Amino acid sequence: MSVPDVAIVGAGPAGLIAAETVAAAGFSVTVYERMPSGARKFLMAGRGGLNLTHSESLETFLTRYGAAPPLLRDAVTAFPPQALREWAHGLKQETFIGTSGRVFPKAFKASPLLRAWLARLDHLGVRFALRHQWLGWNEEGALRFATPDGEHCVAPRASVLALGGASWPRLGANGDWRDILSAQGIAVTELEPANCGFRIDWSASFRDRFEGQPLKNVALACKGQTSRGEIVITRDGIEGGGVYALSRTLRETARAQGHAILSIDLRPDLSEQELVTRLSRPRGKQSVATFLRKVLALPPVAIGLLHEAALYRGTRLAALASDELTGLVRALPLRLDGPASLARAISTAGGVAFTDIRADFSLVKRPSVFVAGEMLDWEAPTGGYLLQASFATGIAAGQGVLARLHPVHFGR
Repeated sequence: MSVPDVAIVGAGPAGLIAAETVAAAGFSVTVYERMPSGARKFLMAGRGGLNLTHSESLETFLTRYGAAPPLLRDAVTAFPPQALREWAHGLKQETFIGTSGRVFPKAFKASPLLRAWLARLDHLGVRFALRHQWLGWNEEGALRFATPDGEHCVAPRASVLALGGASWPRLGANGDWRDILSAQGIAVTELEPANCGFRIDWSASFRDRFEGQPLKNVALACKGQTSRGEIVITRDGIEGGGVYALSRTLRETARAQGHAILSIDLRPDLSEQELVTRLSRPRGKQSVATFLRKVLALPPVAIGLLHEAALYRGTRLAALASDELTGLVRALPLRLDGPASLARAISTAGGVAFTDIRADFSLVKRPSVFVAGEMLDWEAPTGGYLLQASFATGIAAGQGVLARLHPVHFGR
């Protein structure tokens, strides 16, 4: 295989869009990928509908990245949600806005879009070198790869690292690049789980009965941060969209204090007065479970959580006075012992520090090497924000490559 002008390391969305950006300008591009095929996590995300981006205003959209550095915000501003939708439409993959404001392909999966995208890349002359695991650089600065046939080195004019985070490592990205970059003196912050579940020491009876069951339409809170959505009981804790939205706050609290308290409002649509009125009704000979099911329409899993909370207090749910029961329904406290494993997280927090990245997304210590995607130090909730930033930083890195290779035409 001939030496390309540009090597893209990593065949996820950030790497593929960087390849498209560079190849469309006429440069030869090879994408190197450690797995037998690319975009595996992208395809996995598509099983749930492929939430590409979100339709909210750009001003609101940018707030979802928290205290992200200006460089990330600039990249998303330059390639905003509408631009991503138009890109998909250019591949003849129409999109629609769901009731939550999230944007999906009309096909509601990733495979048709990926097939069209790979066909475009093939038309642009992009080549793929699969089963190539990046090992770093040799003494001459060439990229080193481990392949089934032995080590292979290539010295392109420029390269883009788009190696992903460390969540779902079986899909390709395992974070092994962290040690390689750190050994080069490049700052990499700790890789941590984001949009993740959290560990709880359930009683055996609760775990065995409710594992896998969802609890819908609840309100969650921690340290002044709130979310509405669903949680799912796992064997060793909880997960779900409502939890993911608070994962940064929960993770940082658990790290600082050794645990985090998540407060759950089991009936957020009832006013305080209505809740008090209903729970003040005579229970008679009904069991507490039957009473709660009738007056509040609580499902068994919610009643099970109330039993767990009472047990944690050292009492029985039936022994609680009506005002105590009201307080527990309104703000049921769950003690979280910390996040679930990074391998099970939807995405990764931490990565290459923006202090070591130039405005064109090149590494300060290696000007011909550009970085993009989830391996950078940013995080965002689910809802389209993850893919949007991966695409935006991939395009920014690709444009940085073009400016480096042909500054007269592509310089900014």
